Amino acid sequence: MLRGVSFEFRWRDPRHERFWDFAFAGGSLVAALAQGIALGALLQGIPVEGRAYAGGWWDWLSPFSLLTGVSVAAGYALLGACWLVTKTEGDLRDRALALARPLALVTVGAIVAVSAATPFLQYAYFERWLQAPGIFYVAPVPVLVAVLTVLLWRALGRARKWGGHDTAPFVLALGLFALTFVGLGISMWPYIIPDSVTIWQAATERRSQVFMLVGIGIMLPIILAYTGYAYWVFRGKVRGGGYHS
Repeated sequence: MLRGVSFEFRWRDPRHERFWDFAFAGGSLVAALAQGIALGALLQGIPVEGRAYAGGWWDWLSPFSLLTGVSVAAGYALLGACWLVTKTEGDLRDRALALARPLALVTVGAIVAVSAATPFLQYAYFERWLQAPGIFYVAPVPVLVAVLTVLLWRALGRARKWGGHDTAPFVLALGLFALTFVGLGISMWPYIIPDSVTIWQAATERRSQVFMLVGIGIMLPIILAYTGYAYWVFRGKVRGGGYHS
C-alpha cells in the first residue's frame, strides 16, 4: 500500500515529499524482506497433517528465514542499482554504479551463506548437494555463480572506468538470480512444500490442468509480445526529453 500511494502523493503533496520518499523506500524494503522470509520459511519445511497446517504461529520466524529475507532484499537492491546504471546517465547513473559494487559483494555473500546453510535444514538437501551422485549433477550451479560473479565485478569496473557498457551489469545480475532459482528448484524437487507435499500431491485434477493449459497457451504469447513491445518502446537511456537509444 505504501509503495502504491507514494508515487501519487509524492507530487500531489510536495510539502511532505520527504515523508513519501521514506514511505516508498520502507514499503519496498518490507515487501522484499517479507518475500525472502516466506521463502526461508518454505525451505526449512512446513508441517502438514491431513492437508492442513500443523505448525505454530511463529514457525516461520527463524535465523534462516531472516537470513533469506535480508538476502532477497540485498539482491533486489543490486538489481535496482544495475537497472539505474542501464537506464540513466549523469549523477544518478554514477550514484547507482557506486552502490552496485558493494551490493554485488553483499548479494554474493548472501548467496554463499544461504547455500551453505540450506543443506543442513533437511537431510534430503544435504544428500542432493553434498553427497554422490547428486553432487556431480549440481556442481555446475556454484561454478556458474562464481563465473557470473567475476564477470559482474569486471562489468561494473569497466562501466566505472571507461563509461558505457551499462547493460552488461544488469544482464549478469539477472543471471545470478536465475541461477539461484535453479538451485532452489534442485533443492526442493519434487516437493511444493519441502518434505510434506509433493508436486503430484498438490496437483489439481486433469480436467482443470487442461483448462489452465489452454488459457496459458493463449495468454502467454500475448504477455510476452506486450512485454517485448514495452521494452522496445522504453529502450535506451532516460533523459530530460524522454527515452533515447
